[in-house]
Amino acid sequence: MAVTDWEAFVTQTDQRMGEVRKGIPEVAKGFGALAKAATAPGALVAKTKELIALAIGITARCDGCLAYHARAAARLGASRDEILEVIGVSVYMGGGPSMIYGAEALAAYDGLGDDG
Repeated sequence: MAVTDWEAFVTQTDQRMGEVRKGIPEVAKGFGALAKAATAPGALVAKTKELIALAIGITARCDGCLAYHARAAARLGASRDEILEVIGVSVYMGGGPSMIYGAEALAAYDGLGDDG
């Protein structure tokens, strides 16, 4: 999918995820706790963890992952050059499909970052 309005995509996805959270509250609560624990600063800082998550989103070809992790990385101070390097590693690990989704990740960062 080629998202052109990342803000609208996030708004729509938030609404859809809200319905899922209402339908399976205990699963949603567990997922939220997992996300909080996994992204908490430790040996790796939170920004690095978000860049890793973005790389996984690229290789998994997950539009929602691109949106949420590009935005989180931007909020944590990731630069556009860092995003481009993440895309490079993702292409190395995931081939052509990662090149396509890398372009989507850059668009998400540009559309959801401080400058977007």
